[in-house]
Amino acid sequence: MAKVELKQPIVDEIKAQLDGAKSMVVVDYRGISVADVTELRKQCREAGVVYKVYKNTMVKRAVEGTEFEGVVKDLEGTNAFAISKDDATAPARIVANFIRKAKCCELKSGVVEGTYYDAAGIATIATIPSRDELIAKFMGSIQSPITNFARVIKQIAEQKDGGAAESEAAAE
Repeated sequence: MAKVELKQPIVDEIKAQLDGAKSMVVVDYRGISVADVTELRKQCREAGVVYKVYKNTMVKRAVEGTEFEGVVKDLEGTNAFAISKDDATAPARIVANFIRKAKCCELKSGVVEGTYYDAAGIATIATIPSRDELIAKFMGSIQSPITNFARVIKQIAEQKDGGAAESEAAAE
């Protein structure tokens, strides 16, 4: 069997991971211990993010002609890849939070919803809350004025009812 035939299934696996993916982050994983990488993989898995190490040449072949082609220039050295099909900011957020705590590895670059970002851009994207958190904050900001308005109306109604009860008592 030729080497190309042996490598093709790996390239196909990477393409399948990237098919429909919203984002991919390239991580330089030098200096990470086995225990740390196990913890990082666990956090990624819980968030629906695939964290895997692939050979750079395989990734180069897999991303050729796709929206993820921008990361090719960063594929030097030891790299791992965090890929998400659901939450576009999850890979950057999870890996950046892990790096902050473990003080190892570094974000190299990534593609989020078709746009290439360098290390600084991915670090900025990592600060964006998840979609669910943003919706919860939005709903809270909408609900707060309505709740306050309802509370004021209730107090006004109670004052009027209290005043009506006092005038009825005085009339008797």
